[in-house]
Amino acid sequence: MPLIRTDNSYQTVITTFEMTPGTCQDLLDELTSAYEEFISKQPGFIAAGLHVNDAQTRIANYSQWKRREDFQAMLRSQEMRKRNRRINELCKGFEPVMYEVAGTFD
Repeated sequence: MPLIRTDNSYQTVITTFEMTPGTCQDLLDELTSAYEEFISKQPGFIAAGLHVNDAQTRIANYSQWKRREDFQAMLRSQEMRKRNRRINELCKGFEPVMYEVAGTFD
């Protein structure tokens, strides 16, 4: 489960995907498969979540990693490069961006 706190040293990656409603479920299936079969088993992986907007035109992905290098190594792997080619076919585009937690509110 993601832990969102300003005092942790984790790397947070938020990736947004833009697609059509017709490919939303296919893309969600690909992302779910990637997390269940590969990403969640990589060194440094902590947790992730997938969010779909009401119109099914965007998916937001939130993931946490122990170190920036862990996330980068996962992205550079042959397995993830192969999966990203398929993911790219199902959406108009996607962009992973690394963030630090600046504030939390209860």
